Amino acid sequence: MYKILILAVVQGIAEFLPISSSGHLIILGALLHEWTDSVRELGESPTFEIILHAGTLGSIVVVFWRRILTLLTSDRRVLSLLVVGTIPAAILGLTIKSQFATLMMNPILAGSMLLVTGGMLFVLGRIPAREGTYPLMNWRAALLIGCFQAFAILPGVSRSGSTILGGRLLGLKNEDSVTFSFLLAIPAILGASVLAVKDVWDQVSAGNPLQYSIAELTVGAFVSFLVGIVALQWLIGWSRQNRLHWFAWWCIPVGIWAIFQFSGSP
Repeated sequence: MYKILILAVVQGIAEFLPISSSGHLIILGALLHEWTDSVRELGESPTFEIILHAGTLGSIVVVFWRRILTLLTSDRRVLSLLVVGTIPAAILGLTIKSQFATLMMNPILAGSMLLVTGGMLFVLGRIPAREGTYPLMNWRAALLIGCFQAFAILPGVSRSGSTILGGRLLGLKNEDSVTFSFLLAIPAILGASVLAVKDVWDQVSAGNPLQYSIAELTVGAFVSFLVGIVALQWLIGWSRQNRLHWFAWWCIPVGIWAIFQFSGSP
């Protein structure tokens, strides 16, 4: 249970802050050898994947419920932008995860990509103020931001940092780039959850027991949900103060340390 708690906390924090949840979980698993199997199960267990995604998706719904309600009732044009923005990640994600599953668990790759995330955050901090709003974007801009999201499939590349940077480069103001980033996360998380549900169904149909108890799954979802709300509010606050580039001072040292730490490992 304590491993579940730690993994849920890491997921809840790093899913939203621009520091890459996948990168940190891979590095954590490689560092703490006795936890390697537990951390690997996060990626390999569709049941646990659904639960943590459900928790973080709940965080997005709670924080952005007014925006989501507006999309569903009076601003449905943005829904088409979200669909377009999801296409690159859907195509690239299915390809990479099916062909390069082992590479995606490499802590050296995660460390290297944390350096990339740090560089992107430094660039983000140097972009002048913009005034664009996401409801007025065209589909090409949505597709380009979707490409930034697809790039974040690599472990160590922050999804939130990458998509917020994409939005800012395309002229969105701070608040709108953050909002569109997390609205774009909803179909991505839902899509991953649908694929995971299929895996669970196949597993149960084959007569294989699930790897986690109901109590463990409930705790994992609840903790990732609560921590996710705090992390998301933190990100929104720092974005308004133009401080997101401060997270580069975490990503770059951790990335350098991870590269040196694991470069000699077999």
